[in-house]
Amino acid sequence: MGQIYIIPDRQDTARSVSLIKEYDAAFEYNDFWKPEVLDDRRKQEEIIEHYAGYRTDFSKDTMHGAFLDTYIHSEDSLIRQVSEQRIRQSMEIAKRMGLRGIIFHTGLLGGFRVAYYLKHWKEENVRFFTELAGEYPGQQIFMENMFDDAPDELAGLAESMSVVDNFGICLDYAHGAVKNRPMEEWVKALAPYIRHMHINDNDLQNDLHLPVGDGSIDWKEFDVLIRRYGIDSTVLVEVKGYEAQKKSLDYMRKHHVYPF
Repeated sequence: MGQIYIIPDRQDTARSVSLIKEYDAAFEYNDFWKPEVLDDRRKQEEIIEHYAGYRTDFSKDTMHGAFLDTYIHSEDSLIRQVSEQRIRQSMEIAKRMGLRGIIFHTGLLGGFRVAYYLKHWKEENVRFFTELAGEYPGQQIFMENMFDDAPDELAGLAESMSVVDNFGICLDYAHGAVKNRPMEEWVKALAPYIRHMHINDNDLQNDLHLPVGDGSIDWKEFDVLIRRYGIDSTVLVEVKGYEAQKKSLDYMRKHHVYPF
């Protein structure tokens, strides 16, 4: 697969389009996760109509779904209800646009490794996302590591949902890089389930979203690991703005970083 994705700039969409044409890339929309957009149907339609002025086919594109304060594993029924509502709103927008996939976060609390909490998180995620995947068979659902300290919980979730054809993992390589453990652990554990990836650079301590090549992540190691474990996945270069995206893509192409 190996297709590149970028985040389109709604204020500079013509140049975003020029970049996906140059790199045979696709878009990952970052416009719809905000609560103020999810609360405003007219705003959603305005955004969709804007992109429709540049795109006639959204079927290769993806979007970032609601993730801010969404905890479908919450034991508080009201929090769980609102979280599920926001996620379903994301799915409806993706279905309306005919997008390929939607990315959500695990919602795990970093550093909180209480056995009961982790067991409950897994059970509720399996329940909810299995049901959701069945409701939206035309869209892929990708679960992304965020504050996760290790890959084991996400790998366990993916294994439990391996029979669900339209569910998989989005490995955020930069998120993993700030967790002070070998990146091979992340790639090896998640490799069978990775269908999408997010990459950008940082200082190995903070999630900075720097252009690829501008931080401390070892991109040669990234390339070696992705190829070693046979990952054939789409890749979002998760930086904002034409200049940062072009700089990242030029670096990746020059240094033959996957998928180049």
